[in-house]
Amino acid sequence: MEKTLKLLIKGMVCNRCIYVLSEEFAKLGLEVSEISLGEVILKETGKKIEEQVIRAMLKKNGFELLYSKNQKIINLIKNIVEKGIQEQLDTAEPVKFSTLISNELHKDYDSLSFLFSTSEGYTLEKFIISKKIEKVKELLVYTDQSMTEITSSLGYNNPAHLSNQLKKYTGFTSSYYKQIRRDKMNIVQNQFRKNNSS
Repeated sequence: MEKTLKLLIKGMVCNRCIYVLSEEFAKLGLEVSEISLGEVILKETGKKIEEQVIRAMLKKNGFELLYSKNQKIINLIKNIVEKGIQEQLDTAEPVKFSTLISNELHKDYDSLSFLFSTSEGYTLEKFIISKKIEKVKELLVYTDQSMTEITSSLGYNNPAHLSNQLKKYTGFTSSYYKQIRRDKMNIVQNQFRKNNSS
């Protein structure tokens, strides 16, 4: 699932505004996923998004950034989920995400879950699973951990259940990602041999 950041913008009243802002965001090196009157969705590509820089650019062009309270909460939830998954991997201790999110934001989990699903168009549970699956792919390709080890470190009880989720969300099995790892290793080894023989 692609990571995005939604910005609400005051002053976008015509199609020319869309064109101008598309150009301005590109100048900042930010990739626009979707843009419509009053709303811009940026792809989170790993480049740091400086809110002050965006505000200054918008002001220069006669616009204003409106950061809705709900969107702030959504972004906080996403950050908490990602930190929780990393915490699971670092400590090998299971994380109960409903409790973690509720405690961090001091709000009832059911209301936060409802806010998330109505805003994002998919459930918070699906988001958590998709983030775990992203991590599974990363671990399969870049480490030598087995599915059993990954299952344990991500708080699953059954490797088969995690394997099924991986297939459901990506269309591929763990063997596919392990093959990518082997292919990468072969390329590195061949390059190493080539460099040493020359």
